[in-house]
Amino acid sequence: MSISFANATAAYTNAQKVIDQGLKVSLDKGDTETQGPDFASLVSQAVQGVVDSGRVSDTKSMDLVNGKGNLVDVVTSVAQTQVAVQGLVAVRDRVISAYEDIMKMAI
Repeated sequence: MSISFANATAAYTNAQKVIDQGLKVSLDKGDTETQGPDFASLVSQAVQGVVDSGRVSDTKSMDLVNGKGNLVDVVTSVAQTQVAVQGLVAVRDRVISAYEDIMKMAI
């Protein structure tokens, strides 16, 4: 299975739009006197970090394909992206688990 560079770029662009819209909504609803960042902003920052890491990996991979990159940099960048995605998936799994636990509670 191969994904074209244009499709990957479009996916990252769409993800960025969704994140930006989510941030705008959460900032519009937010209170300026809060104690700290809310959960939605923390999640959106984590997603943004994964998207940024993916972009860096794509850029370094394309540089390598074009003969301008370094294989070690590409492997390191891809590994960092993989760790970021795994971390985000772990958080997602914990949120789903917490939601399921809440739904099991008797009212």
